[in-house]
This record gives sequence, C-alpha cells and structure tokens, in this order.
Amino acid sequence: MINKRLLIKNLLAHNDENSFYDKKRKVDITHKEGKAKFLKHICALSNSNPKNNSYIVIGVEDEDNTIIGVHFFDDSKIQNLINAYLSNPPIVQYENIPFPHLPEDKVVGLVTIRANNQITSLRKNIWKYYGGTVFLRDGSISMPKVFDIKINDVNSQLVEAIESHSQNNIEHTLNGVFDFMNMRKDYNPQYKVFKEYFVLCWSGQKKTVKNEVLFSRVDIELINEQVRLFFSTFDEVSISYNDNSFKIVEYVNLGLQNQNTYYELEETLIHFNDNAHYTIETKLLFVPPQFDKKILHHIYNSNNALLEKLKKGLNLNNNEMKDLKNLPATYLICYLNLFNDAINRLNEAKPYLKSHSLEVYKSYQEATRILRKIKYS
Repeated sequence: MINKRLLIKNLLAHNDENSFYDKKRKVDITHKEGKAKFLKHICALSNSNPKNNSYIVIGVEDEDNTIIGVHFFDDSKIQNLINAYLSNPPIVQYENIPFPHLPEDKVVGLVTIRANNQITSLRKNIWKYYGGTVFLRDGSISMPKVFDIKINDVNSQLVEAIESHSQNNIEHTLNGVFDFMNMRKDYNPQYKVFKEYFVLCWSGQKKTVKNEVLFSRVDIELINEQVRLFFSTFDEVSISYNDNSFKIVEYVNLGLQNQNTYYELEETLIHFNDNAHYTIETKLLFVPPQFDKKILHHIYNSNNALLEKLKKGLNLNNNEMKDLKNLPATYLICYLNLFNDAINRLNEAKPYLKSHSLEVYKSYQEATRILRKIKYS
C-alpha cells in the first residue's frame, strides 16, 4: 500500500513538472475557467501516460516546492465532472493528504489519474476550449494537439520506481497513529484496526440531537495511506462501524428565521476487504427543504440589497451583520427552491464575503460545497 505523503515527497523530488506529474498552488473548479484548465491537465496527463498513473499535487509553491497546503476538498463527485466533459475519461481520484507542519485545516491535494489506454479528448466546449480538442504534455505544459496522435509509453518504469519507494511500513503507520492521537487529544481521538491491516483514526466533539449522537469538528484519517477522509470544523456527522466497514453520514443545518433543521447530506461507506484492499462508496441522501415562496422572495430581495451595500463598501448595522452571516445559506435555500439566479448572486458575492471576514467566507465555502455535491450527483 502506497503512503501518499511519501509519494508526494518523492514526486516533488522531481523538481520540474513533466509528462507524468504536475503541481499547482491551488485549483478552483467552481467556475468555468477553473474547470476548463483542470480538465485540460487531466486530459493531457492521461494521454501522455497511457499505461501508468499520473499525478497532480495541489498546495505547492511552483518555484521552490514549498508545501503551503490548501483547504480540505471533499468532492467525491469529481469523477462525474470528468465523465461529463471528457471522451474516454480516465479514472480520477482526489485525496487530501495531511502534513504535520500544516495548520489543521490545510492538506495537500493529490489527484491520481489512471488512463484507459485510449486517446482522451474534450467531449464538449468549455470556456475557450472546443469540443474534440486533444491535449498532450509538452514538458511541463499541457498543449492542444491538432495532428495525428500517437500514444507513447515512456514513463512506466520511472513511475513504478517512485511508487515502489513510497510503500508504507509499520514505522510510518505507528508514527501516523501517534501523531493523530496527540494532535486530536482535545477531541476524543480513537482508532480501530480493520482486517488486521487497515488502521483508521477519528476524532470529534460528541453531542446528542433528538436522541441521535452526532459529532462536530470531525477528523477521519486512513493512517496506512496518510489520507484524510473527512475534516470539518462546522458539519455534524454520525459515525458507525463494525469489523468490516466504517460509515459516515454527513448532515447540514439549514433553515430560515432561526428555525433550523438537520438534513442528511451524504453517506460515505468505507468497506475493508480481506485482500488488503478497500473501497469507498458515497451516496447522496439530500432532499432539498421547501419553504413558502413569499418568505423566500422577501429574503432573496433582502440578500440582493445587502450584497449591493457590501459592494459599495457601505457600513452595515447589527441586524445586517447577522443577515450577512446567513447570506450564503439563504441564497442556497433560494436556489434549491427554484430561484435559479440565486447561484449567480452567490458567486457574485464571493470576493466581497472573502474580504469581509473569515467566518462569513467559510459560510460561503460550505454553501458552494453542498451545491457541488448536489450538481454532480
């Protein structure tokens, strides 16, 4: 089993990006340009490495390989995005890899691309790229190719060597468990060994909501691979497990006028097999809550007026400050109730919310995360 933290270090040892590896400071797929550029790199790396894995490391300075990290990204539906826009799509996996020196809310993103030994191309237009375009890696650059494409296998031995040097061992596993237990000692850290092989650590603040036990400030890591499976300082989740599996049900707290309810968002089931392999299955559970349209029209118009004041840099009174904290969630509720333009207003608000305060911006990130899960399901 590959230790993903070691794998990232070994990839970064190849100082320059090449035809099987790319590095990014950050990736943003919440808008068309970001999606298009991400799809371009996936397409190019898949075509340049038909018989072995390719990788994108996210959260690294380009000039000196300094690991700065990015926020935890739990987009389990990223394969749906790939399938929607690429012909002959590769298998793509996004994983969050914690590093000891990073803040608790930061990780390094690792994208693994497994090609299907066929030429991958854009299925349809996106941003300034046309449907049918084929991309290949030209050194460290993903370039469109308009001539006959020949797939060459030149990296298999090198990639196999890097992956071989990144294998896990008992020292790495024990150190990972000790690091987790020490870092999370204020949040009731626990661990369990599955199938005498897999070590899973988790922690969280326990509370009871309507006779159901939920956890907040949850952190869940698969120690063998140094992969963070779940992390949130806001969300509530339920946790259950047996000797063969570990299940997480994620909830979101939504409502209007201080009348909030917990709604099931997504179920993640990690199943451990006897052959030293595991599978992760996700299932969307969310049913959008429906509210009175007259109330929603009032809230939607109030949000728009508040956004205009924010854009003009006007001072907000105490009540408006409270409404601003709820603006992302109420725009989300409006969108879920067929106020289709609410998503555009929410995206328009992003830079102003980000510059206003970290707390408000985190509310924006939470709203867009829920939207992303729903959209690609």
